[in-house]
Amino acid sequence: MLRLSLATSALGLCLSAWAAPQLSPQPVQAPAGLSAIASTPVARSLPGESGLAYQWPGAYFELNFEGNSAYFQLGEGAAIMRVSVDGQALPLLTKPAAGVYAVSELAPGTHALRLEVLTEHQAGPNGFGGFLLPADAKALPVPPRARRIEFIGDSHTVGYGNTSSSRDCTQDEVWATTDNTLAYGPIIARHYNADYRVTAISGRGVVRNYDGFAAPKLPEAYPHTLLDPASPRDTSDWQPQVVAMALGTNDFPTPLKAGEAWPTREALQADFRQRYGEFLLQLRARYPQALLVVWATDGAAGEILTQAAAAVQQLQRDGERRIRLVPLHGLDMMGCHWHPSLADHRKIAKTLVSLIDAEPEVWPATPSAR
Repeated sequence: MLRLSLATSALGLCLSAWAAPQLSPQPVQAPAGLSAIASTPVARSLPGESGLAYQWPGAYFELNFEGNSAYFQLGEGAAIMRVSVDGQALPLLTKPAAGVYAVSELAPGTHALRLEVLTEHQAGPNGFGGFLLPADAKALPVPPRARRIEFIGDSHTVGYGNTSSSRDCTQDEVWATTDNTLAYGPIIARHYNADYRVTAISGRGVVRNYDGFAAPKLPEAYPHTLLDPASPRDTSDWQPQVVAMALGTNDFPTPLKAGEAWPTREALQADFRQRYGEFLLQLRARYPQALLVVWATDGAAGEILTQAAAAVQQLQRDGERRIRLVPLHGLDMMGCHWHPSLADHRKIAKTLVSLIDAEPEVWPATPSAR
């Protein structure tokens, strides 16, 4: 009995040595002999000399490997990143400096390493230099998930200030409390074990940005690899089975100002309906088999929902059969600047999951393996 107890204690001590993976909070000197591991993220990205440039929110990078340590390289840019090993989240990296970071003290065996970007970065792209493995480690395949969803929208889809405990926020506080991984889109993706893209920009509308400020509207930026319409167009073979989108939040909440393109509110509404319908048709051409899900809140005294519904209903009258409208009521909007809170995002996700579950044919017959 004593011998068994000692053996068990020794095994426990041995395992405890690898119980807590370690993440270097600052760049480290890369050890000799590291090998770069080729990886293709789901998010839109632009290859460059120092790695991948990415700017749309919701980017994540994954590596499966056998070994007890791994490295990754970050480029220039400001972001908050979550690194997890085998589903265990490590301390956040906030505005990490460019360089090589180490994940170490792992138990021998196979591991899944994942980097997730929480923040939005309209000012410019961030850089990811890829994963690196030491000579005694082995990269393993990262098979694509069978289910794929795209989430299109504005700040509500970004997760703008969703972790804030107050509606009153400075811009720095908005940035620090935005967590896209806790927005409705990634919540839904985790529910279905789906790969996902988030193509959303805070403040952008269909025909009018928030308060009329000048910048490309979401449909103008959408086709491109980065947020800038001067960047190359996205030509990846990404084909989601579901596209969920919400726009209009920025087109309608503020009064028209002198000099804007629309002489009346009715003219703005008509332009919105026309352009939203055209954008939905462009998405249909891009994703012929996808279920299109348009959701809208009752904000702006119901104007957002009314106009989005009119655009969807016109397409349905014209023969579009794979499009659904989802009204969202009763959100508390307790996030920064009256944006959806964490509770709101969970509510949105639950509502959209109920609709998707009622359309089981959207998914492939073989369930997602990861």
